[in-house]
Amino acid sequence: MLNSRTTRFAALFAGLFLAFSMVATDHADARRGGSFGSRGTRTFQSAPPTRTAPQETAPMERSMTPNTGQQNAPRQVQPSAQRPGLFNGIGGSLLRGLALGGLIGLLLGHGFGGLAGMFGFLLQVLLIGGAVMLLLRLFRSQQAPAPAMAGRGMGNFAHREAAPQQPPAAPSFGRIGGGRSNGASPSRSADEIGLTQDDLDTFERLLSEVQGAFGREDHAALRRFATPEMVSFLSEELADNAKNGVRNDVSDVALLQADIAEAWREGSAEYATAAMHYESRDVTLDRATGKVVDGDADQATETTELWTFVRQNGADWKLSAIQQA
Repeated sequence: MLNSRTTRFAALFAGLFLAFSMVATDHADARRGGSFGSRGTRTFQSAPPTRTAPQETAPMERSMTPNTGQQNAPRQVQPSAQRPGLFNGIGGSLLRGLALGGLIGLLLGHGFGGLAGMFGFLLQVLLIGGAVMLLLRLFRSQQAPAPAMAGRGMGNFAHREAAPQQPPAAPSFGRIGGGRSNGASPSRSADEIGLTQDDLDTFERLLSEVQGAFGREDHAALRRFATPEMVSFLSEELADNAKNGVRNDVSDVALLQADIAEAWREGSAEYATAAMHYESRDVTLDRATGKVVDGDADQATETTELWTFVRQNGADWKLSAIQQA
């Protein structure tokens, strides 16, 4: 009787937990935002950290790029070689041989006397083995070079410990504190295609234009500013808003800080991922009455996202992915 009650209680608890998880997932999917789009062959790779987005970015949740699982394949950790202890190696073989010999002697009729003799001899071997291990350990500790004495003379450059290298400064832009855009030259490790100041200004302009087109529900403008994949995702969100009787209004978009995480080339396509920290007035309005149902129209909120842009054969840049930082 008790087991049946316990089973029913466990099943009920599992069902409630599953239902709660499904509700939480539906709520998370219903919210605007998330990480979606494509970054070419780097779609499911984490973008390098920058000053604007120092933390690891969220993984891509929705993408038309197939995830082969090879981009984020975990590295195979090679097991470290186990140091031979007292019961390993030659010492272990010797002890196992002695134990086997004692057992054979017991079976051949030497009785408990033979077993006692074997135990006495085994104790002596253990004492001698422990003394040998202690001497070896002392000998190794004396041979280890002191850190202050390592790398003297001409071998100093060979033995000097390499200082940790700081990540190169990523090309930054944006109007921090209302100032002029910073025209810092991109670092080679982050920028493989040679971005110019015009490219950085285009990324800043697209940030405002995409947000404005989304708020106006201007599908034609979205097709000019974004890839067909991004247009499909954004149109899906607009359709969900219309079904729920609301619309999203984004205004007063101002870029506070931004820098390039990486820029690379894939065939005829060029990609650039920019970490953007911006503020905006982002509210959800009732479609019929215009009343604010979510957000504060009088309070600007700050957001940090990674926007990836792509251009084909030198054409205009278009938004191809958005990731939450």
